Amino acid sequence: MYDLIIIGAGPAGISAAYESKCAELSYVVFEKGLIGNTIYNYPVGLTVFSTVNELEFNAGDLKPAREKPTREELLSYYVRFVLDNELNIRTEETVIEVHKDELPAEMKNSKGGLPTFTVVTERGEYKARNVLFAIGAMDHPRRLNVPGEDLPKVYDHFRETYPWVKKKALIVGGGNSAGEAALFLAQEGAETTLAIFRKDWENTDPKQGCIKYWVKQPLEEELKQHCLNLFFLGKVIEIRENEVELESESGERISLENDVVFVLIGSDADLSILKQLGVETEMGKYGEVPIYDKETYETNMSGIFVAGHFTNERHIKSAIEVPRKIIPLIAERVCPQKENAAA
Repeated sequence: MYDLIIIGAGPAGISAAYESKCAELSYVVFEKGLIGNTIYNYPVGLTVFSTVNELEFNAGDLKPAREKPTREELLSYYVRFVLDNELNIRTEETVIEVHKDELPAEMKNSKGGLPTFTVVTERGEYKARNVLFAIGAMDHPRRLNVPGEDLPKVYDHFRETYPWVKKKALIVGGGNSAGEAALFLAQEGAETTLAIFRKDWENTDPKQGCIKYWVKQPLEEELKQHCLNLFFLGKVIEIRENEVELESESGERISLENDVVFVLIGSDADLSILKQLGVETEMGKYGEVPIYDKETYETNMSGIFVAGHFTNERHIKSAIEVPRKIIPLIAERVCPQKENAAA
């Protein structure tokens, strides 16, 4: 019986594992991909524009070569932190379901009758007194739902530029990921078009998910040098083998010759396991999220906690900080549970 099972080994899951070890809780982390899997899926060579103190677990640990770390430096830091602290993380083990165990009849009305949970992975079943969902959202990208979206040339992630040099590339999206992809492609020799809603391009409020200034400024330079095309999108009509049909904001339809399409319109956390458990949800800043206590991050189901992309605080800084609030609360709760179980 683990005190805590953590699902996901991104910044939130690593932080929770470290705090659990410091609190002497029995715990395990299940990650269906790799350590820092969301970071791993960033574009190759990307500079992470968060400040170092927002990305590290302990002050002064992350030492990039320049002011801001690259994807590779940050990923290496997270992997090394896990190894150096001997954190109990099991990679490439997917959680399939989580269900609440039935309490024995004699315990249902007792003060010690808190629920326990069974976590089912592709390799086995594990028992826990508490479960923390700290899964990223990049594995569940949003779709355009248009004809041709399933063609092999259509991607929902952008990884690197070099396969697309001298190719005709279309990026659909209005956030930082779309802006970075368009910038990388334009700078490295792809004939690049960014299809974006005008309001997303002209929006300057960083809290609204627009392209941040440090990406937009070089994009504007590429526009001036005619290395990038900007298309104010009404909607995507159809993606075909050698072209894409778009409708402008004014309703005019055009066809662009095309070799590759990147649909970068955001992603959503997969709430299916939580919903099957009976956790209630609501619409948050970034889409649907579980309803959770803003102080404890516990859902309406006692013993089920959320962090990272399962909350309204998705920045890496918040993902690292939230477990520092959650784990001491779980530790206080676990001691009486253990004593009651022993009795």
